[in-house]
Amino acid sequence: MTFKDLGLIDPILKALTDKGYTHPTPIQQQAIPILLKGKDLLGSAQTGTGKTAAFTIPILQQIYNGIGAKKGGRKLKALIVTPTRELAIQINDNVTEYSKYTGIKSTVIFGGVKQASQVLAMRKGVDVLTATPGRLLDLVKQGFIDLGSIEYLVLDEADQMLDMGFIHDIKKILKLVPHKRQSLFFSATMPREIVDLSKLILGDFEKVTIAPEKPTAERVDQAVYFVGKRNKANLLKFIIETEKPQSLLVFSRTKHGANKIVKVLDKAGIQSAAIHGNKSQGARQKALNDFKDGKLHVLVATDIAARGIDVSELELVIQYDLPNVPETYVHRIGRTGRAKASGIAISFCATDERTYLKDIEKLIKQKVHVVAEHPFLSDEASEAGQMKGGDAPEQPKRNNRNRSRNRNRNRNKPKGQNNNGPKKQTARKPNKRFGSKPKTE
Repeated sequence: MTFKDLGLIDPILKALTDKGYTHPTPIQQQAIPILLKGKDLLGSAQTGTGKTAAFTIPILQQIYNGIGAKKGGRKLKALIVTPTRELAIQINDNVTEYSKYTGIKSTVIFGGVKQASQVLAMRKGVDVLTATPGRLLDLVKQGFIDLGSIEYLVLDEADQMLDMGFIHDIKKILKLVPHKRQSLFFSATMPREIVDLSKLILGDFEKVTIAPEKPTAERVDQAVYFVGKRNKANLLKFIIETEKPQSLLVFSRTKHGANKIVKVLDKAGIQSAAIHGNKSQGARQKALNDFKDGKLHVLVATDIAARGIDVSELELVIQYDLPNVPETYVHRIGRTGRAKASGIAISFCATDERTYLKDIEKLIKQKVHVVAEHPFLSDEASEAGQMKGGDAPEQPKRNNRNRSRNRNRNRNKPKGQNNNGPKKQTARKPNKRFGSKPKTE
């Protein structure tokens, strides 16, 4: 099937050809015909499946077809609400590219920057607006935006918006838009809260769900290192210095942790940058642009800031901290292996994160490959001391008291079992170089 088979108009087909798109993804094949019929849609799909094009293309086509029939000034027709600045910018970039031959105007608004340029863009007239909830409601309150003419409403990354506490803002927005509209609701996961929210937004809707039984990207090789907290930074430096990835996205659970990782890498002579909620929008956008352009090879991000990172051929994702929400793991590794590219995802798992790993494996219905035994993998070894510089660590020396204590401890265990746990792993070994064990010097 091609995009032409979906009944798309020539101006949009020409724009898609410019981007090298010829064949729609599964979610595009299913969603676009539904939306072109004017139906509401509840969509669930993992990241990297082409979801943005699935909802923006039919909206643009319907707006284009309706422009000639309506007289008067340009009024806001479509509103796309999304949780983060980066994702809002990414969506607007796509809207701009898909609509470049249609005459449709679009813009994006978000917090963290001065509003003057955003207000000016709205005054010039906009057909499609992509916005984060806070800044949108702020400009509505000031009288710069009128949502009374909205014909198409999209709520994207709904699960993340609920996690970020935007539920009340969403309900306020719903009161400001016309009851008669086409509504689109997208969420990677469907907990009860999301289902309840969808009932408030959608009317007579159809549902599209893409591969729920395979929540992880099929082209991503996954591996995990069991490593002590104190040795995570050393392991990260070792992987970077040994493998020299051209594009590496590192996930940190906290803003403070992201800053700390950047400082550690800087001391090792490895250039990197962090993006998170405490960074200015200018700093976040510069770091992201440098990363996309290949000027920066290592980007450290929190989960919230990472929503919207869409880098073609991202080589490697490292989860410095395992997430306590299993679905977040899926979003993280989905940053690589996008479209037709392959990718690698490596996780660092400390002792207190083993439970998180079990929950992740339960969700993805497979065991994550454990890298073969190495000093990095021993929690006991890595907690006892750190390696120096970028060299591979040596096994820490143990005194006689420790040896005696370990011998006594092992006497009480069944034959063939020791303190290191089972040696044999059943998970499939990744076929990429990052999944193999590091060589010691």
